[in-house]
Amino acid sequence: YGRHIRIGLVCPYSLTIPGGVQAQVLGLARELRRRGHEARVLAPCDGPPPELFVTPMGNSIPTAANGSVAPLAPDPAAALRTLRALRDEDFDILHLHEPLAPGPTLTSLFVHPAPIVGTFHAAGDSSTYRLLNRQVRWTAERIDYRCAVSEDAKELATRYLGGEYELLWNGVELERIRAVKPHRAEGPTILFVGRHEERKGLVVLLEAMTFLGPNVRCWIAGEGPDTAALKVKYAGDPRLQWLGFLSETEKFARMKAATVYCAPSLRGESFGIVLIEGMAAGVPVVASDIDGYRTVARLGKDAVMAKPDDPGALADALRSILDDPGRAAHFMEAGLKRAENFSMAALAERYEQIYEQVRTTRRPEAFRGATPTGLLRRIISASLF
Repeated sequence: YGRHIRIGLVCPYSLTIPGGVQAQVLGLARELRRRGHEARVLAPCDGPPPELFVTPMGNSIPTAANGSVAPLAPDPAAALRTLRALRDEDFDILHLHEPLAPGPTLTSLFVHPAPIVGTFHAAGDSSTYRLLNRQVRWTAERIDYRCAVSEDAKELATRYLGGEYELLWNGVELERIRAVKPHRAEGPTILFVGRHEERKGLVVLLEAMTFLGPNVRCWIAGEGPDTAALKVKYAGDPRLQWLGFLSETEKFARMKAATVYCAPSLRGESFGIVLIEGMAAGVPVVASDIDGYRTVARLGKDAVMAKPDDPGALADALRSILDDPGRAAHFMEAGLKRAENFSMAALAERYEQIYEQVRTTRRPEAFRGATPTGLLRRIISASLF
């Protein structure tokens, strides 16, 4: 491409709390840096930044969103840090993930100091889009190029915001996953990774475990509002091992060691990147048969799909892998091939093309003669927070 560019990737969610959007932003930044660009990530961090190229925007505030709790930073202090970072970094391109989420992305969108690429991740419905439709439509017009990570995410954005969207699937860092050494596992082992809340379906998996044999173990990674109650309810089952939050490396090591990876979500999944991560790690995948997961897992080809919210059906699907090494090997091979279609390298290359396309857009002079404090007053007065 014409030159190396300075790219600001802005994430509304805390990078020290595991999540699909956070993993995408960090992975894309790493790949862009490998390609020679100066990519930096601006995002909230509830602790030390996970990478040297991250500029922290302060702590997050748990915020209800999409049937979950999102670690956002919608406070004026985070907005002020964002304004200062944008002014200091002088980016050629801003790439906003969930551009209308309160916090650093919305602040960046309002100020518009460089051409903006926006990637929409959310699926299902949005009360904010519905109740504040006029405001969010006006704000979305400031995005120079719009992308969506799945058909469901595209449908949600189009329904409330209008406009044109390029469909760009999420990516996984294949080489990074392949380089991780597997953890040690003893006997048949199921792995769950996710937030412990109703929509992620962990309780369905735990009920399914009652149908499985005494030699089947279950690794449960992550935490959430249901963790304490579930630990008490299932305290008598020695087959369960509660792992807490895992680093990316630890997560991939567990995936490589597990007999099967289980994603029993009930709803609210726009893409299902963790399914692709499991496939890339070489573990057979059992997942709920929901729209978001059908984006990446083709029924009967790449993964075993089970009826959502049905412990018996999930147990049968898990048993079909645990009890049949030949079937497990088939889905492991199929998953490895499927993961090749979602490489972060290919995704970064396409975004690189988009950046080149939009960087010739006339640069707004939002910062000329304005102080960060003055800009913050403008943002607050516009009732964006």
